Amino acid sequence: MPTPPNPVENPRRQQIRREAARLFAARGFLGVGVDEIGRAVGISGPGLYRHFAGKDAMLADLLVGISERLLEEGRRRVEEAADPRTALDSLLQGHIDFALDESALITLHDRELLHLPDEERHRVRSLQRQYVELWVGVARDTFPGLDEEARATVHAVFGLLNSTPHSAAGPGVGDRALMASLLHRLALGAIEAAAAPAAAVPAAVDPVVART
Repeated sequence: MPTPPNPVENPRRQQIRREAARLFAARGFLGVGVDEIGRAVGISGPGLYRHFAGKDAMLADLLVGISERLLEEGRRRVEEAADPRTALDSLLQGHIDFALDESALITLHDRELLHLPDEERHRVRSLQRQYVELWVGVARDTFPGLDEEARATVHAVFGLLNSTPHSAAGPGVGDRALMASLLHRLALGAIEAAAAPAAAVPAAVDPVVART
């Protein structure tokens, strides 16, 4: 029996989600009321309850939802890739797209995860660990030189890519394609450097020694 297609999500619910993410990121979860979110989407505050049980439910939907989406999309990219290097490039591109297009969710996660109830917060953390391990496996398959450093390297790459709410908003950073290309080169270069034998990496120059 064929699996029925996933229902198309209510456009109003999508609109509420976008505006709630924007407002929470700009003003903080505690600084935004239901009525304000309602005004942003053109409906009364109480009207929001037809779509979400409340403000807490909106935050949980945003943070759990993006963690689920990243993991699901990451797994799909790895499964469809012809080889580990292609899988790594695809993972990088997928996360870069997320970082550039949904920076409000990055800000929201950094600032507001503590406001989730314990169950939802643990769910987010579990999904994130699975996402990290997916990357670790692909990075090790692509660069056999990576061993114990793989997990720390993946976290460092996420730190780089997830800095886009700051780096992509700076003066002169207006071309999305150029920014995406730069992030891809930087992230891939970081993984390659971590995988290189220690002897192949130039030693850092001690600035004190350099002046003597």
